[in-house]
Formats: sequence, structure tokens, C-alpha cells
Amino acid sequence: MKKAFLPILAITILTFFFFPSCQKSEKVTVGQKKLKVVTTLFPLYDFARHIGREKVEVNSLLPPGVESHAFEPRPADIKRIQDSDIFLFTNKFMEPWVGGLLKGIDTRSLTIVDTSKGITLLQRTSNRGDEEHAHADESGSPDPHIWLDLANAIKMVETIATEFIAKDPQNKDFYTKNSYEYNKRLEELDKKYKNTLSRCRKTVIIHAGHFAFGYLAKRYGITYVSAYKGFSPDAEPTPKRLVEITKNVRKYGVNYIYYEELAAPRVADVIAKETGCGLLMLHGAHNVTREEMESGVTFISLMEKNLENLKAGLQCQ
Repeated sequence: MKKAFLPILAITILTFFFFPSCQKSEKVTVGQKKLKVVTTLFPLYDFARHIGREKVEVNSLLPPGVESHAFEPRPADIKRIQDSDIFLFTNKFMEPWVGGLLKGIDTRSLTIVDTSKGITLLQRTSNRGDEEHAHADESGSPDPHIWLDLANAIKMVETIATEFIAKDPQNKDFYTKNSYEYNKRLEELDKKYKNTLSRCRKTVIIHAGHFAFGYLAKRYGITYVSAYKGFSPDAEPTPKRLVEITKNVRKYGVNYIYYEELAAPRVADVIAKETGCGLLMLHGAHNVTREEMESGVTFISLMEKNLENLKAGLQCQ
């Protein structure tokens, strides 16, 4: 028995010391390597981390507290994109710098995802209840704020999940399950918006921010009036425009002025002082503050808070 045992022991020792790579490869199974995902705006970051969970490493190009329309990528950001597996952006109108940036990097192993795929972008139109002023970006670009229609958000989640599966097919069931569960939550929130906003005494919101909520207003039958001419927050409203807004406040008996996130509500303060209205925030979810990020805020929690403020301002039952 001892003689038979010695050759077996020798073979075992040789295998352990001379073929270590075999031992290692069994531990590092396919699928353990996390997908590296880089995103632009906060909604994409939040969608990606809910779909991918522990199987993805998600990084946002946009630092907390930075206004999205003013963002310009730095060399370090370009390297982050180059080193990632998947790059998610909203659309070419929201991030016009993407096209030029991608020309300068090697994209052979990089999956680039325009998350507006399959979504019809709203073109510029005059707004009901504010006929004197066409709410449009002077460049003629369509409205890029697609995620603020929850039906669009659902499509964006589906697009991201599809790309995760294409890049990491062995975890298809994992990504499919997570995206399905997340979209069920978005569907429930969409129903809540419809039910709540269909039972309001007021139907007009006055927004002292850039024109960001056209998709939300259209989906839920709200008349949306923005103080800004276009989609960029840099386009300050003129004194004439402020007079028009003040007239609309009195015309429709509005009790609250809405202001936007990540910006001092200077315009909202001016209108509120002139009309005696209160102030409420409408969060466009482009980006969040460092405090919001650290507190664990999500796209859904931001939209739930928006609904609370809409319910208060529109006097919903």
C-alpha cells in the first residue's frame, strides 16, 4: 500500500507546483470580471447600476454638483472612456461633444450606446397657455431631456440591458431580471403620475428654469411655461419675458413657481416677490449634488419628490 501510495503522492505534488496556472484558472471563472461602464448624466448612471449591480463598475463623467449643459470632458475623462467596455450617453443634442471626442479614441473594443435609440425626440413647438412665446432652442435642436417621460426612461433601461447582455452574454438572465424589476417600478411610478395629475385643480406650471420638462408635461397633460427661451440654462430670460411670465401667473391663478436644481433660484425669486407665490423645486435629474449622491438618492426617488411638489403646486386631490 505504501509503494502504491508514493507515486500518487509524487504526481499530486508535481501537478501542484508545475501547473499552477491550471489551479488559478478554475478560480477565475468566466463572468467574474466586472463590466466597466462610463456614463454621462445621472439617470444613465442610476439605470446602469440598477441593471448591472455587482457585475458592473459604473462611473459617471459628470462630477456631483456640476451643471450638465456646461460640462466639457477633460483628457482624464477621455482616458476613462477609452479604458471602459461600454460608454452610455443620452443623445447627440444633450451631449454634442460626444461625436468629436469619439473620433480621437480607439473604439474597436468599446461599445458606444446612444440611449435615445427608438425614442422620438420632441421638436420645438409653441406652448399652450403661453402663445406669445415659442419655447424652443434657437438652434432648432429638438428637446434632449428624454428621460423625464417615464415611458422613455423604460425604453432607455431596455436599451442599456440589451447592450450589457451583448457584451456579457453569460449573465443575460441576471441583467434581464434586474431590468425587468426596475422597469416595473418605473411603470408603477408612471401610473401614480397619471392618477395623481389627472385630479388637480390647476393644470399650468410656471417654471423659472430652462426648458426641460416638455416631455413630462406632454405625457401627463400639463401646460408647461418656462421662463427660459431654450434648453440651455445660460439663456437668461429678458425683462420682457419676466413680465410675460408674471402675467401668466396671474392669468392662471398659479400659487407656486418652480425652480431647477443646481442653480440659484434668482429668476424664481424675482417672479415670486412680484406675485406673492411660493417656491417649489422641479428636479430635472441631469445631475445631483455630492450630498444627494452620498445619501443614496436615485432617479426614482427624485421623480417621486417631483410628483409631491407637482401635487402641491397643482392642488391635486
